[in-house]
Amino acid sequence: MRVVLPGKPQAKLQAVCTAQWEGQRIVAYASGNALIILGGPHDLIQTIYHDGSPALDAVAIDNSTGKIATCDSEEVYIYRPYGRKEGALRWSLQCTIRKPDETGGILTLSWGSDGELLVGSLSLRLFQTAEEAAMIWSRQLSRPAKFASFSPDASLIASTGLYDRLIKLWRRQSFGADDTRFDFTYLPHPKTVTSVHWRKPHDREQSTDNVLYSICADHKVRIWATTNPHGLQVLQLWAEIDMQESIQPRQIQSTSQLNERYAFIIDSHDFTFATERAMQAASDGNAEENHALEHLIEIAKRIPEVCVVLDGRGNMSAWGLESIGCKTKKPANKFNIAHVENFSLSKLQAVNAGESNLQFLNFCSHETNSAFTVLVHHFDGRIEWLEGRVDELFDPSPRRNRLQTKALWTGHDGSVKKIIRNRSGTALLSRTNDNEGLLWKQKASQNGMTLTRYSSLSCVEHIHRTCLLDEGDFVVNLHHHSISVWDMRASVASQTASINFEMEGKLLCLLLLREPDRLSSSFYVAAITSRMRGIVWEIQSKSTNHWSSESGKRSGTTITQFCSFDLKVQEDLRFILPVDPAGSPSITSSFLDTFAKDIAISYTKSGVLCAWAALIEVEKSSVEWVVTSRVETGIQDPSLASGSSIRKTAIIDAARTGLTIWDASSGQLEYDVHYEAQDLVQDLDWSSTPDDQSILAVGFPHKVVILSQMRFDYINTGPAWAPIRQILIRESTPHPIGDSTWLGSGNLVIGSGNQLYVYDQNVSISDDFSTDLSIPVHTHRSMTIFDLATYLNGPLPVFHPQFLAQCMLAGKLVQVQKIIIGLHKALKFFSDGDELDSFVSLPIDSFFAEPQSLPSAAKKEMRSSYADFVEESEPETVTEDLAASLNENLAKLAVPQLSSREQILLADIIECVATAEKHRRSMDDNAMRYLLFFRQHMLRKGQAPASRVGITWREIVWAYHSNSQDMLVHLVSKQFQGKMLWKHARESGMFMWMADLSALRAQFEVIARNEYTKTDEKNPIDCSLYYLALKKKNVLMGLWRMASWNREQSSTQKLLSNNFQEPRWKTAALKNAYALLGKRRFEYAAAFFLLAGNLHDAVNVCAHQLQDLQLAVAIARVYEGDDGLVLRSLLEDKVLPQTALEGNRWLATLTFWMLGRRDMAVRVLISPVYTLLDSPETPNLQSRSYLANDPALIVLYKQLREKTLQTLQGASKISPRAEWEFVIQIARLYDRMGCDLLALDLVRNWEFLVQPRELPRERSRKASVPDLRKMLRRRSSLVVDDLPSPGSPNQPRGLKAPPQKVFEEPDSNSLLDNFGF
Repeated sequence: MRVVLPGKPQAKLQAVCTAQWEGQRIVAYASGNALIILGGPHDLIQTIYHDGSPALDAVAIDNSTGKIATCDSEEVYIYRPYGRKEGALRWSLQCTIRKPDETGGILTLSWGSDGELLVGSLSLRLFQTAEEAAMIWSRQLSRPAKFASFSPDASLIASTGLYDRLIKLWRRQSFGADDTRFDFTYLPHPKTVTSVHWRKPHDREQSTDNVLYSICADHKVRIWATTNPHGLQVLQLWAEIDMQESIQPRQIQSTSQLNERYAFIIDSHDFTFATERAMQAASDGNAEENHALEHLIEIAKRIPEVCVVLDGRGNMSAWGLESIGCKTKKPANKFNIAHVENFSLSKLQAVNAGESNLQFLNFCSHETNSAFTVLVHHFDGRIEWLEGRVDELFDPSPRRNRLQTKALWTGHDGSVKKIIRNRSGTALLSRTNDNEGLLWKQKASQNGMTLTRYSSLSCVEHIHRTCLLDEGDFVVNLHHHSISVWDMRASVASQTASINFEMEGKLLCLLLLREPDRLSSSFYVAAITSRMRGIVWEIQSKSTNHWSSESGKRSGTTITQFCSFDLKVQEDLRFILPVDPAGSPSITSSFLDTFAKDIAISYTKSGVLCAWAALIEVEKSSVEWVVTSRVETGIQDPSLASGSSIRKTAIIDAARTGLTIWDASSGQLEYDVHYEAQDLVQDLDWSSTPDDQSILAVGFPHKVVILSQMRFDYINTGPAWAPIRQILIRESTPHPIGDSTWLGSGNLVIGSGNQLYVYDQNVSISDDFSTDLSIPVHTHRSMTIFDLATYLNGPLPVFHPQFLAQCMLAGKLVQVQKIIIGLHKALKFFSDGDELDSFVSLPIDSFFAEPQSLPSAAKKEMRSSYADFVEESEPETVTEDLAASLNENLAKLAVPQLSSREQILLADIIECVATAEKHRRSMDDNAMRYLLFFRQHMLRKGQAPASRVGITWREIVWAYHSNSQDMLVHLVSKQFQGKMLWKHARESGMFMWMADLSALRAQFEVIARNEYTKTDEKNPIDCSLYYLALKKKNVLMGLWRMASWNREQSSTQKLLSNNFQEPRWKTAALKNAYALLGKRRFEYAAAFFLLAGNLHDAVNVCAHQLQDLQLAVAIARVYEGDDGLVLRSLLEDKVLPQTALEGNRWLATLTFWMLGRRDMAVRVLISPVYTLLDSPETPNLQSRSYLANDPALIVLYKQLREKTLQTLQGASKISPRAEWEFVIQIARLYDRMGCDLLALDLVRNWEFLVQPRELPRERSRKASVPDLRKMLRRRSSLVVDDLPSPGSPNQPRGLKAPPQKVFEEPDSNSLLDNFGF
């Protein structure tokens, strides 16, 4: 839902009108050069702007056709309705009418019969508007028309001029378009006529006598009717009501208050309908006696017109007028209905007498759900929609709220340029291009959170930047050469202090550095220029409204220059701007470091983002600045950037279509998206939940997309941000969005044209943007935006599939099994509506303790020993039967905290754990990790075949470092029913992780056979590459002998029969290879390269043309072994630069290990790849992505660093600070993933390497090498010594099988170390 502030109504007598057309209530009013059309208090139907035109003066609605006419001083615009039957009512321009060549503008409009429009200025002109506007009558006036209004039957026109005391009554003598004539008489008044009103009939087709009400400056309401049809006057004075005498206040009032009177007429049919609605409401409510309603029912039976008189102090008098126009007038025809008090109207302090005027419109439709409504047009720039029961309005007994305010329409009369909020988000200032501003404050209403106008500001100087102080009580405006302070506590703001300044460069921003606190009672604001120099001002204000008798201004507010500063930034600065306040309120500290709260961000043309914090040193009269974070995004010439105080930054590229979101603390990329070319990003606004979950509003010209941060997902590589809501404003206004900002409550305020839209914080879960967010719809239909962001980012329950997957990677298989068993117990007797413990009754400390698991054999023996005493209990491991039973429950139940998709993933994980447990004795932990995720991949592949191509490099690395590869090969082959093709091998990554070269070649031959037999025709071309890689040309020749159906058989057999060691045939094979490349038969071309003995080109074809890195590595390994030069060249020249470009640490560590650089294989787990390589290419955005920092890297790092002396040597080159930052970063990633327990386990149980201390004796011996084993806290004797001896030749750096753990006789010191001595 939204609340609309449509714009400031013009302070004109005919700026607001209302009508009932075909059952639709329409309210239209003029705001600046915009026509606002509404259908209810919060139903904005359409806004029509007249760009380049002066402000509108009058609006009129035709009850019969629904046309709307509006005018400025030069032109009349006529709009016709369309789309009513389709349910999308809008108005389009039908025609325009130009003003004649006369002084003065168009002042008044009125609709007659059959589409006739009366236009009043220095003349009265009548137009027929059925098609095009055609003038059918015209008459010059002695002075400009103030009113010119048709009677309901269009037979009379009442007009009066400015400051005129005569109403000119025009009587129509003919209705023909060709011969339209009027004569006129006068209705005299003693003073200036201020208002006229024609009585409206019950129905448009009803024929009634015309009755005219006029209000005069002598505070009298006069009723004119046809009492004598044969008299000289068309209308005669029937009665009058003295407004002064009608209200006799009990309290003494000032002269202005005594003369302040307002009046409006309730037509008889509106009064009758309102009384019926009151009777219906009373019958639906309690059965108590209602004397006020009974009194009104008796009055309504007389079908009177009602004249309501009010003063400025809340006193109201209502008069009934019965049988108006009857020939025999009785005294009882005018009677008092009620006199009530406490009918208050919200009035602002008027600057001039014109703004104190009020105008009333009222209606009550015949629909049963309609309420009695009063529209109050305040000439200070507001329209109030009041609703209620007419019996409560006229109840003489004391009441507090006789009518309820349903809406307050106000705003600007010019286009909104900027919206600035205070830090708490409870107040904001909207500013136009004309240097006019309105202060709004957040207020709760029956319709949700809305904005209340508190003060208006009008400045002569150009406002460059604005800053709100405190709760909006003061506003600081930065001008070109001065800065001013404004007091906003009155309805009209006043300037209280100002000071001039001179600075070099272009003014960029105005920052609030510090608010009053226990250390200082002053505000400190700073302005910064493009030269990165600035001035700080100190502002002292008093909260008391003390007025200076001499100046007439509020005293007590001063502004003085505190200091100047130079940030000394040499980079090519693009912009610096304040951060959006987000998160918990900042606390003033006397320390300045990287943990200080950010107040500004800057960005350069080369895409370098810097966050700044500042500290005011009052004693030294200086300010200290520090860069809290620096991110090199690589985005050239950014067009826009925005940051939040909790270090989230968004940046827009030069084309204004690309958005990237960065975490300034870690410098990693979290989101990268490109919008359509027509969607240019023009605004970015940050907000956050109370627990610091970030929300970003991305503003386009006609829509706003709201993004929420998500949990990191390294298993499914899901996005870290997602759109949760889209707001479209084109349906309500054609004007583009000027600016937007967040309120502290989560409401989004959008300024478009002269209107403000306040959108509530509720998000529909069934919305298109929310359906992909994995939200359980069975528990949430609608959520606030804060609750939704918290749900998408909060801690996960331990049975969530992501938490279980991360536990598997972290080696906590025992805890995973306990969780699954606990969930099985919890769901046994679970029913919808029950609560489910997030920890499934497991103690929290079980996630931090080292697993103390017994071997399976010992457990079986223990159970058999006590078989006579222990009853049959739940299984201690996840068996296949338990998994089947649990998954059956998951298929039937809706588990709280899980969406349907997450329940499917959970069922997959449970099945995978059961499968892995079945083979637990024959596999190590790394093989278990691989098997779990390979099995999970195969299950998901069956559910969505096009979802993923294969497993990730992470799983391949686990299998590569496993000592149970034979078992893995068997299980993977079994998964494909023993018919493994190359696409299956690539899917499993087998030829990247198999270490035994003979087993590798045997498996490659299996692939070759299966590729040959995969089709019924058995084409030798399909297996040529594989057999030639195995150097089995004779086998391939035998297969070609059987391929008699192939037209290439004879030529191929003839070619293969030659000796390819000879240059002639080698050249022939190369020619065939290049010919096949031209025909784009890349795989067959690679086979001919192998036939020619050119392994290098064959590998290049696989890597580049086929884009199959695994096939290239497999061929190189099979063809020339693990120490071949081609394999090394491929890894060094192709794979490593690719890992640096993409930031793929898993592939990088695997590559370094295959190259024999095990020290680098360890280092690359902690450091970004591009920092360890001299790559000529610039790393792309993907290398800076959060996906490059997988939390499982730390598990592998801990495992590898203790494996050999080479890995230990690599770990020793990592500084303790870098290792500490890596651990903290992984803990943050766990936290962002919702795995807080794993983050706590990591920081609690992590063991840092012990840095070796150099002894004095060892310093003298230069040849001595420190013992790297002493860096470990335990198990130092199990580290394999793989360092080459100093005198031996360089060890080949080819592929090595994972070393077997060789037992070495430990010395006494190492044994004592193992026991902690």
